[in-house]
Amino acid sequence: MARIAGVNIPTNKRVTIALRYIHGIGPSKAAEICEKVGIPAEKRVAELTDAEILSIRETIDGGYLVEGDLRRERAVNVKRLMDLGCYRGLRHRRGLPVRGQRTHTNARTRKGPAKPIAGKKK
Repeated sequence: MARIAGVNIPTNKRVTIALRYIHGIGPSKAAEICEKVGIPAEKRVAELTDAEILSIRETIDGGYLVEGDLRRERAVNVKRLMDLGCYRGLRHRRGLPVRGQRTHTNARTRKGPAKPIAGKKK
């Protein structure tokens, strides 16, 4: 099993699909990495040589923000908004939708499960 950027990549999948298991790498970046390294898109991870895995690892370490660093940067950006006290920071702090969605109904993903209110029955 190949380990790249601290993530165990599945061996029986194609390289472009397997690279997506790394946080911060999607379809376009995975294809771009394969193109830079010179690996055909239809090649499986199990078929890769150690040199190819090493070159993928070096390419990702050199030019892409992935996994822990990316998560840390996003957390710092959200914390900055919260410390500023701007509208978006307040929404993050209260656990409400940040980008203008309605909250009267819906928004259950951000707000969590519905809490029953006593004496609300009609």
